[in-house]
Amino acid sequence: MSTITQHAPGTFCWPELMTLDQEGARKFYSALFGWDSSDSPLGEGETYTMFKLGGRDVAALYTMRKEQRDEGVPPNWQSYVSVENADEAAQKAASLGGTVLMAPFDVMEHGRMAVIRDPQGAVFCVWQAKKHAGVGVLNEPNALVWTELATTDTQAAAKFYSALFPWKAEPMQGPGEYTRFKRADGSGAGGVMPLAPGQNMPPYWLPYFNVTDCAATVEKGKSLGARVIMGPHTVPTVGTFAIFMDPQGAAFAVIQPATM
Repeated sequence: MSTITQHAPGTFCWPELMTLDQEGARKFYSALFGWDSSDSPLGEGETYTMFKLGGRDVAALYTMRKEQRDEGVPPNWQSYVSVENADEAAQKAASLGGTVLMAPFDVMEHGRMAVIRDPQGAVFCVWQAKKHAGVGVLNEPNALVWTELATTDTQAAAKFYSALFPWKAEPMQGPGEYTRFKRADGSGAGGVMPLAPGQNMPPYWLPYFNVTDCAATVEKGKSLGARVIMGPHTVPTVGTFAIFMDPQGAAFAVIQPATM
């Protein structure tokens, strides 16, 4: 069981949940994925919950701040992308038509980050690691395995992200429109697809967590109070996936990868 200590630029390196019920969310995800957790002080009366899988950092959560709730921001999973320089990434994103929602700032000694909204409206974060690289595990059962963008203009989004990160956009053959982002080494970085018709929501990035049995995870999620938005649905050569809304209202997905 290895631990990741460094993420190549352009890697989704940290899934972080903003929620309205920190303790409820902790119990839900701990029960669903078998994660352990620990808290660290975040501010006056606030804590940051770190989830661990086999002793390795796997995700985190915190309670949404009042100003976020007042703005109508729903509970959601934030997706962080590893970059060499957060300041340069934020500046480049702005030059490409993105909006820097939170200018680059230091997160103590752990790293430097910025919050960005792409031209279509999806929000993501960039992370310049210092003492904390991000997750210590990827692609294993109960860990982050994929991150996917649903957006109103897939071609514009592919152009934006391919210019911002060391990604190449590669349309995939299939019954529906889907583009896969690949890093320089050819490995998958993420995907982009059209926002489903009738979805009354802005574009968003969605994290997928690896599971060994999607159908069983769906039943377990429902028993814990989650709502199934889609699935289980099988895509040949890819796997079986399902999309949930957790009891606090944040969307996430699970996938049981296809066996080759």
